[in-house]
Amino acid sequence: MWPDSEQTKELIRSAAVGDDVAVNALMDRHRIALRQMVQMRMDKAVAARVDASDIVQEILVEASQRLSDYVRNPTLPFHLWLRQLAKDQMIDTYRRHRLAQRRSVDRERSLDAAYSDQSSLNLAARLADSELTPAAATIRKELEQRFLAALAQLDEDDREIMLMRHCEHLGNSEVAAALGLTPPAAGMRYLRAVRRLRDVLGSDQLSGRG
Repeated sequence: MWPDSEQTKELIRSAAVGDDVAVNALMDRHRIALRQMVQMRMDKAVAARVDASDIVQEILVEASQRLSDYVRNPTLPFHLWLRQLAKDQMIDTYRRHRLAQRRSVDRERSLDAAYSDQSSLNLAARLADSELTPAAATIRKELEQRFLAALAQLDEDDREIMLMRHCEHLGNSEVAAALGLTPPAAGMRYLRAVRRLRDVLGSDQLSGRG
């Protein structure tokens, strides 16, 4: 999901010496990945009011303004630093549009129902393989929808690490760095999330929902 790190490093080196073209290229090449990350995590009621592209643009503007600070002290790989900015921006967006305006947002739940979990559907569409036969694509879509429905039943920590590993395709060391954990601790948290996801999927089968 995230762009090649070697090309990113080259652009950062050029940006560090004042190459504005490199700065723009650096931001643009992460735009799609950031949008996918934001869409995976947007509160549905907020998503009915705020476009993910607008949030991404705010993230990239902030990243451009703070790039010199990052270059001086790159404590994280660039894509993980961007993720951190994105998470902070999403929290701010949630507070502005979900908490500060709870009443007006809740009045739009009819629109939210029509939205019909669009973020999950968009995610499933991104995971689809254009080479699959129609029958195979249908089966895969059903499996993806089961996965997404089960994912929604996990607590926030478990859901987050599953998204990071399976949707953002981050490795265990990257997850550890992003969450401020040691690699063994990140691995244990991931295994715990997998077990809980399996429990949810098993419960769905037993109840006849699977």
